[in-house]
Amino acid sequence: MTELKYKDITEKIIGASFEVHKFLGNGFQEVIYQRALGYELYKAGLEYAREINQEIYYKDLPEPIGTRRADFIVEGKVLVEIKAITQLDDVHLAQILNYLKAYKFEVGLLINFGSKSLTFKRVVL
Repeated sequence: MTELKYKDITEKIIGASFEVHKFLGNGFQEVIYQRALGYELYKAGLEYAREINQEIYYKDLPEPIGTRRADFIVEGKVLVEIKAITQLDDVHLAQILNYLKAYKFEVGLLINFGSKSLTFKRVVL
């Protein structure tokens, strides 16, 4: 069995997300979940940056073609995109896949706090 890349980090992020959802439930704006998740990531001993502009690269161009704000970059290795919507759709999965490619990350988590139960997808390029 192959070990999942950055499994230790993603498990902590998912655990922190469950803690946030358990306390807040669903129904808040995304920014509320971002702030709460930031606190739980800190408590879990994870280094993170929240809502920082990430450069977007295209093919082999050495210079970025623009920027986009990622919800979280954890331990400099895992991109986390959070939502507060009733359900995740293919467009949200496409968004994180595009972010992973553009930011040159291999592993991402798409986490939705807006449904009755916390939902997430682990995405690997």
